[in-house]
Amino acid sequence: MPDTWIGLTAAERRRNWWWTGVLTLMCVGMAIGVTLPSPSSTRWWWGGGVGVAWSASLFYMVNRGYGRTLLTASGMQFHTFVSRRSIPWSDITGIEKREHHARSATWWDLRAVRVHGRPLTIPGAFTSRLWDAEFDNKLAVIQEHWTHGRSG
Repeated sequence: MPDTWIGLTAAERRRNWWWTGVLTLMCVGMAIGVTLPSPSSTRWWWGGGVGVAWSASLFYMVNRGYGRTLLTASGMQFHTFVSRRSIPWSDITGIEKREHHARSATWWDLRAVRVHGRPLTIPGAFTSRLWDAEFDNKLAVIQEHWTHGRSG
């Protein structure tokens, strides 16, 4: 079976950048809202706190948007903005679709369930759409490689 990359398409990456922009605008609004009415002695602490939270969120969004997974005959290789990790197929007991809920949002991602250790989120495979053919295709490709890798 040939090696296959799992990652976001250009349209999915644009949508991720759009949401990153929305997050940035929300943080700017929050920073203005908490710093203006604060006394000048504590104003910069509030702004700095919002800035740190925004920086962590920005890092998460960029890492999520550019993360990819290489499926090989021997296992999965996770490639994110800051790390590389390989997991052999023999260490994986299942591939699962996980649903997340927030106040006004729902999204899905894929996880590799391991024999020992916690499940790992698969980079390059997430969606916020209820019926997303591209996401379902990624799940099918990963499961096909996993099934082939366990038997081969």
